[in-house]
Amino acid sequence: MRLTEFRALMTAHFGSHRATSVAADHVFSALGGRTVDEALARGESPKKVWSVVCETFDVPAILHHGLPD
Repeated sequence: MRLTEFRALMTAHFGSHRATSVAADHVFSALGGRTVDEALARGESPKKVWSVVCETFDVPAILHHGLPD
């Protein structure tokens, strides 16, 4: 998964303003106590980060593997 697809998925689920807030402010224990932005900056794969977001926020299954066609 590319970072651009990850950001698009965040926006699709949370909306543009909330996606930015969740990425910058929510600390995930599954990411080592880091936010999304911190985890990505430290080299964590967008796919792994998206998986953690999906589990934490009950993202609908249709978005788990990418944007619908």
